[in-house]
Amino acid sequence: MGQKYLIDTNIILEFTSGLLPVAAHNFVVGIIDNDGFNVSIINRIEVLGHSSATKNLNEFLDLANTLGISDVVAQQTIELRKVKKIKLPDAIIAATAMVNNFTLLSRNIRDFRNIEGLTVVDPYEYNI
Repeated sequence: MGQKYLIDTNIILEFTSGLLPVAAHNFVVGIIDNDGFNVSIINRIEVLGHSSATKNLNEFLDLANTLGISDVVAQQTIELRKVKKIKLPDAIIAATAMVNNFTLLSRNIRDFRNIEGLTVVDPYEYNI
C-alpha cells in the first residue's frame, strides 16, 4: 500500500479551479483515483465556509474521507502548539496528518516546516 495523503485547503481550491500545473494536477488525480482522498474537518470548514463555495465544490468534498477532531488529534494539536507557534487550524490539520500517518499535501510549506513527525509535500515541486 502506498503513501496516504491529507489534502490541504489551498490544494483543494487550486485543483477544483483548474489552477494546478499539469504535473501537480496529475499527481493529485493519482491520489484521488488510487486511494480516494483525505481532508481534515478544518479543511472542509475552510473551503465550504467561504461565500464563494459552490454546490460542485460541496459535492467534490463529499467524495473525501473527512477526518474529525478525535481525542488523539486534539492531544497532538495541544502538543504541537506547546512547542511551535502555529495557528490553531494549521495545528489541527498537521496533527490530523501526523496521527493518521498521512503526508500533508500543501503549498503552505512555511507554516508546517520544522514540525517533527510531519511530512509535507508541495505538489508544485512534483516532477515527472
